[in-house]
Amino acid sequence: MKKLGTGKKSMESQIEVDAQKLIEIFAREKDENFKELIDAIEYIFKFGGSPIHILFEMFPWLMKRLPGPHLKTLESTEVMISFGKKEIHKHKEQLSSHEPKDFIDYYLLHIEKEQKTDPTSIFDEDNLVHCISDLFIAGTHISALFMQWAILLLANRPDIQDKIIKEIEDVLGSSSICYEDHKQLPYTNAVFHEVMRYRFVVLIGTGRQTTKDVNIGSFFIPKETVIIPDMYAILHDPQHWETPEEFNPNHFLDKDGNFVTRKEFLVFGAGARVCLGEQLGRMQYFLFLTNLLKAFHFQLPPGVKELSEDNVVGALLSPKPYKICAVPRKSSS
Repeated sequence: MKKLGTGKKSMESQIEVDAQKLIEIFAREKDENFKELIDAIEYIFKFGGSPIHILFEMFPWLMKRLPGPHLKTLESTEVMISFGKKEIHKHKEQLSSHEPKDFIDYYLLHIEKEQKTDPTSIFDEDNLVHCISDLFIAGTHISALFMQWAILLLANRPDIQDKIIKEIEDVLGSSSICYEDHKQLPYTNAVFHEVMRYRFVVLIGTGRQTTKDVNIGSFFIPKETVIIPDMYAILHDPQHWETPEEFNPNHFLDKDGNFVTRKEFLVFGAGARVCLGEQLGRMQYFLFLTNLLKAFHFQLPPGVKELSEDNVVGALLSPKPYKICAVPRKSSS
């Protein structure tokens, strides 16, 4: 990801352009293949976490023979896998070892290199297909859910919106925002972190399997045990968060109003398996939301006192459908 410009000015400039486009118009994607992929991802997450999904995980051999939404989920999964395979095939036809242009090209070249030196390497096209699926899921559905939660939570808290705008205006004036500005905007940065903590869209982390026996504290975990982290418990632990069940930006601020990094904030994971798109995700969230908040005041529809902050539980934590008023702010220039 670093070779593709993540964290560099070239990537940031593209995100800034995208953020401006989002402000100007919410365009509809007309590519039917892409739309089919997005619909497939949506259905997978709608089904995930449901009672039928749990039964399917417990008794796959039986559930494959019974009718139900799980069968459409399998079809949706195949759509996603098929999309990845088609992209790999197109890239292989155009692949140049001198000018790899994206993640798939880099991965294919690495497969070629590994096969020459290590025939047992885990780098193969099947792994690449799943990496492509993961990147699409994280880059579309999860990012969209974070934006939905952020706008909902801030619409319910106009005072927090006003503090964000005041901080931006006091520090940057009418200048455009770049990602590095998050270091000068501690309150804004704290609010965005609190959105992710308070309504983190992933209830449980990605499962991992131990490759050997291991002791962690007083717990013995044998080899080949599947470990699934409880993300909600980590981000709502009363031992680490002052008001875990409340939206409180002070969780990320010290007494002087400076931003504080919290080791308990594990929304991107940690260690060798940390989310490979963490820097890109942070950059997107910050630039999209700050530009949206500079352009619009998000407020409740007439007659609505408060939007529900209850969630719809599935494979991901989604807000209930809601309507919002995006009122253009008066230009200060």
